[in-house]
Amino acid sequence: MFVRYTNEKGKRLRGLYILKSETDKALMKVMGNLFTHYNYTTTDISITSTDGVKTINSLNSNFEFSIEENKEELDLPEDSPFDEWKQARRFAGPLPFTFTYNKEEKSVLIIEGVRSNWKPTPIHVLDYKFEFLDSFRFNEIILANAFEITNIPYYWKKGKLELWN
Repeated sequence: MFVRYTNEKGKRLRGLYILKSETDKALMKVMGNLFTHYNYTTTDISITSTDGVKTINSLNSNFEFSIEENKEELDLPEDSPFDEWKQARRFAGPLPFTFTYNKEEKSVLIIEGVRSNWKPTPIHVLDYKFEFLDSFRFNEIILANAFEITNIPYYWKKGKLELWN
């Protein structure tokens, strides 16, 4: 979830609040949970390509989405709040921070990520279904944009813990 947080020094930070983290790699689950509070779980992930359509799905996590591969000219999704891809691109990151809230301690963990070679490529989503998003029972979910980002070198700086005011 995209969020803004004002830290103890009054600086406004932009970043992500992680709702759920899934991986198909056991090592990523172990290391992710060792070094973060993102509560990684493992799941099955399947990727298939047929006739120019790539489908990514998980039976265990009950999601599936399909994208059109190698499409040259892309329009934004029909109900997108953005007027053009350049405007939408600003919301494709990289966002510099991730935040975790600890309810018992009333604290916020702020972790700064450093990334390079961040080159989002617009993609055309044909169809999508995510049971996890449906579980929130939002009145309306709109696909605003979609990008693919690959081969991202990054590292995380040491986290900072602040009390929630």
